[in-house]
Amino acid sequence: MPHTKIEHSVVDDEILATPKILLVDDDETIRETLGEILENSGFQVVVAANVNDALGLIGSQTFDVLLSDLHMPGAGDGLTVVSAMRHANPRAVTLILSSHPAMKEAAEAILLQADDVLVKPMSLVMLVDLIRRRLKQGAIPARVIASVADILEEETQATISDWLLRVELEPDIITVPLGYKDRTAHLPNLFSDLVCRLRYPLPLGTRALVSASATQHGLDRRRQGYTAAMMVEESRMLQVSIFQTLQNNLYRVNFSLVLVGVMAIADEVDSQLAQAMASYVAESKLDDLPVVA
Repeated sequence: MPHTKIEHSVVDDEILATPKILLVDDDETIRETLGEILENSGFQVVVAANVNDALGLIGSQTFDVLLSDLHMPGAGDGLTVVSAMRHANPRAVTLILSSHPAMKEAAEAILLQADDVLVKPMSLVMLVDLIRRRLKQGAIPARVIASVADILEEETQATISDWLLRVELEPDIITVPLGYKDRTAHLPNLFSDLVCRLRYPLPLGTRALVSASATQHGLDRRRQGYTAAMMVEESRMLQVSIFQTLQNNLYRVNFSLVLVGVMAIADEVDSQLAQAMASYVAESKLDDLPVVA
């Protein structure tokens, strides 16, 4: 009997020592075929068909390796899964699969997040060898975690450019032609206020951060011929651009502060829109122009 106990102990140790892989791909054939090959190569394999399933597994299990397709239908992509894995288990090896050869050209940007990028179809022998080598080497060093405020401050100009592109792509909605300076005049101060709000939080719904820039923005838009609906749409597009910036930087953002940060951003942008609208309406009572919703 003692011998039997020792044998069970050895088996248990071997199971615990078997690397566990999370394989994420929307292609059922790839999940089944690649999953079987990896299992036959000595790995434990858990599969997920989409980003949401993968995030659930990452939150409930511990993995040594993430092997994820880059492009999948639905919300999120392979980098979303990589970001979640990095926060849940920084020691896990993260590998991205892509069926687009051009991804190799963008590998430098992707490698800021994942340990390696593989283009499908790849040699399965080389894949297994790569996984084993990466497990021996360990994951790449953890990235510096940044706050939402830091990211917004660093990416202000890029976010403004993204917003301007969105506005220019909606000529039927934003019908007032303006140059860059007039269109974006209010944004640098707004971003500065957002960063301040994130670093020195206020209760949600508090409009203690009075913005002279927002008031001036309302006056300017009134004089430029904007309708109230145009101002609201511009504000909505701005929030979309800000959230896209955060999405692009998920791999380094402090996840524990993301939800609070997003709520504060939405609250502050809405607050500044309200201040701008107040001055817009006040100006409309003084000029001879009609108020158009």
